[in-house]
Amino acid sequence: MISLLTLTPRPAYSAIDVMRLSHHFGRTLRQVPAEADTVSHQLLLRAGLVQQLAAGIYSYLPLGWKVLRKVEQIIREEMDAAGGQELMLPALHPIEIWEASGRLPLFGGTVFTLSDRRDRGLVLGPTHEEIIADVFKRHVQSYRDLPLLLYQIQVKFRDEARPRGGLIRVREFTMKDLYSFDVDAEGLDESCRKMLQAYKNVFDRCGVPTVVVEADSGAIGGKDSWEFMFLSDSGEDQAVICSACDYAANAERADFRKPDVPQETPKPVDEVSTPGIKAIDDLCAFLGIAPWQTLKAVFYSADGQPAFVAIRGDMEVNETKVRNALSAVDLHLMDDVELEQAGLVAGYASPVGLKNVKVVADDAVPSSPNLVGGANKPDAHQRNLNYGRDWTADIVTDIALAREGDACPRCGSPLTIQRAMEMGHLFKLGTIYSEKMGATFLDRDGVAKPVVMGSYGIGTGRLLAGIVEASHDEQGIIWPSQLAPYDVHLVALSMDRPDVTDACERLYEELQQAGISVLYDDRDESPGVKFNDADLLGMPLRLTVSPRTLDKGSVEVKRRTEKESTLVPVEEAAARLQELLKQP
Repeated sequence: MISLLTLTPRPAYSAIDVMRLSHHFGRTLRQVPAEADTVSHQLLLRAGLVQQLAAGIYSYLPLGWKVLRKVEQIIREEMDAAGGQELMLPALHPIEIWEASGRLPLFGGTVFTLSDRRDRGLVLGPTHEEIIADVFKRHVQSYRDLPLLLYQIQVKFRDEARPRGGLIRVREFTMKDLYSFDVDAEGLDESCRKMLQAYKNVFDRCGVPTVVVEADSGAIGGKDSWEFMFLSDSGEDQAVICSACDYAANAERADFRKPDVPQETPKPVDEVSTPGIKAIDDLCAFLGIAPWQTLKAVFYSADGQPAFVAIRGDMEVNETKVRNALSAVDLHLMDDVELEQAGLVAGYASPVGLKNVKVVADDAVPSSPNLVGGANKPDAHQRNLNYGRDWTADIVTDIALAREGDACPRCGSPLTIQRAMEMGHLFKLGTIYSEKMGATFLDRDGVAKPVVMGSYGIGTGRLLAGIVEASHDEQGIIWPSQLAPYDVHLVALSMDRPDVTDACERLYEELQQAGISVLYDDRDESPGVKFNDADLLGMPLRLTVSPRTLDKGSVEVKRRTEKESTLVPVEEAAARLQELLKQP
């Protein structure tokens, strides 16, 4: 039996965060891991901030977890300042609540489902709109309780088909999701304005430059949504940005001014032989016509049913717009077997006389006369096809993909396309969930009305990746001072020299007393290894103690963002570092 009287008293606790690298859990990597395909993925792995367990599933190691907690704290401060109240919702959901909202099919195969020991169905929450609506209806009765902003920082699960980019697209991730509750659309507008400003504050404080773009609402739903996007070559999205005005949209959502075409009197249909000619460019060269004079056919399977998509040959199809037009969950290009089963002739098909196939036409087609389309048999096309006379569509809507150089829908200036990472998403949900979930309140007249909702998300791990993407160089990470795991990286050279170790120990204590957090490299390693690790880990300031500097009564101070270092008297080091940390 151990007596408590024999235990050594613990030293007084220091609130300042310090760590000796010889005790630190985790290690740096010299080589770039083969699976890392983005800058942030490479650096997060090399610096030992995260470790992959399986595809799209990561552990946060101590340094990475420290930064993530700082990111979360910035988010909390901005959500609280906007009037948000933090709570915590369960990650495990009864499947019935998802069936009640009707949203389970919209997520398709990305939802993780399981059963408990009593064979009751459960869902690992990919998002929490249904759950927060259920919480709301149990606690709110009157308009006097509104507006409300409720948020959490909670784990989410989505079985992504293609996890990529390290933390950019994963299957388990942490998200800040805030939900607004208002009495009407005007209240929702005000909540959105608050969140737009709060999000701008978050990303500014995290050092990630973003642009706000119109976005597709996807499986979350709602009429309008916006994304905060960080323009980066590592991004998996594309941002369409006007070169002159403030128009910006995700490529999935982007509009553009479609070129007008010459108007002429409809001409009689004329079949022409086109042996072996299937592609639009080949057809135009063969007939001596422009791409806008052709009717391009694209075949999709929409939830197992064939869909014929018709668009002018000078445009490309936007699959997200097609999916929305068809209200489809699963949309993919038809393969040869599916084409044969639907009786479609690839390369020579048109909607003329088509039966038992849903036809979707781009809204520029009806005003484009005398187009050339397939004859629905091999090696033949038809001239002078006209919408309304020769064929019609089940759906006519915008299904065209905006491209570089297309005209801005607002001002007509050229659009530019840039790769981008989604950092945050805001949705105007309206009453789509409250009506289904019975989330109502009594208005001033005592009438029950569905509450008007909004949903606002930030993936914290993705934001961490964005921070690294935005702030690095060839040597490693450059942490913004407000997010760095430690303020100072203390490097000891020649650990066999007592004067060096003694000076480092004194500085280690002095910096703590001065309120400066320190990562102390006390390992028996070469200067090259220590300096490379310091640059890779990216603390704002590096303090180097060596025999050479001590002979001058000094230590070496260097900013991570600067190439040159300066010598500072040993006794002034703590004060000098305090000054530097206060500077931007």
